[in-house]
Amino acid sequence: MDISTFLAAHQLPESYRDIAQKWFIPLADEIHEHQDSAKKPFFVGVNGCQGSGKSTLCDFLVFYLSEFKKLNVVSLSLDDFYLDKSSRNALAIKVHPLLATRGVPGTHDVSLAQTTFDRLRGYGTVSIPRFNKAIDNPFPVVEWPVIHSPPDIVLVEGWCWGVKPQTKAKLAEPVNALEHDEDPLGTWRNYVNKQLADSYQALFEQMSFWVMLKAPSFDQVYNWRKEQEHKLAAKLGSSEAHSGIMTDLEIERFIQHYQRLTEQSLETLPPQCNYVYHLDETRQITHVEKAV
Repeated sequence: MDISTFLAAHQLPESYRDIAQKWFIPLADEIHEHQDSAKKPFFVGVNGCQGSGKSTLCDFLVFYLSEFKKLNVVSLSLDDFYLDKSSRNALAIKVHPLLATRGVPGTHDVSLAQTTFDRLRGYGTVSIPRFNKAIDNPFPVVEWPVIHSPPDIVLVEGWCWGVKPQTKAKLAEPVNALEHDEDPLGTWRNYVNKQLADSYQALFEQMSFWVMLKAPSFDQVYNWRKEQEHKLAAKLGSSEAHSGIMTDLEIERFIQHYQRLTEQSLETLPPQCNYVYHLDETRQITHVEKAV
């Protein structure tokens, strides 16, 4: 089986060929088996912290299932449903200043996500939302890719995708300096938790199959996120239009927004997943756990 075109398109090392063969082709084949007897489209949820490789995994699944199984596969990211800057600034004024920063539940357009899911189940054409992180705003609607629906498989990936809300007891204590200094009353984290409980669970319940890329701990996220940002900066170059690129210090503060729910997912999500890939500090898979 030749995946050379995929490796070249994604600038991946030759070693990824063995990784795909050992770990991801069996996953793709199982998704195909489930999809074959399911009503279209078959929704697959993919969870992983920042920099864990979710996007590359989903890109490979799209490539393999479309190229070798002749399926129509669509890949969505929770990131592409972020609210625009002005909407987040309005939340920052109304609820809490930390909501100006994209990332946590409450900073996504959940109704747009549900509408997109609904349209993917129907017949016709569907515009797939896309968010431009370099400028911290969605791409114009006219630039969104358009696909013919319904696809055979819909992949949905996100850093907090599938995570359950926390108890009040867990919300009481700050988990880092950001929460301690900027959310001393817990207003922000309680609002985020309420959004997660109220509107996100209905989206999660529509997934028929779950995959998790499980980091060894949250400590790895800073280094992985730095790598992501450096790659984005190198790709885009320096200009006013790319002012959303973060420095390492900004990343250090930024990822603290994600710590609470990333740790919650590492602790609570694996039992509900069909496949859990355990990663080491270098993002290499050490082993996989499959649901019986």
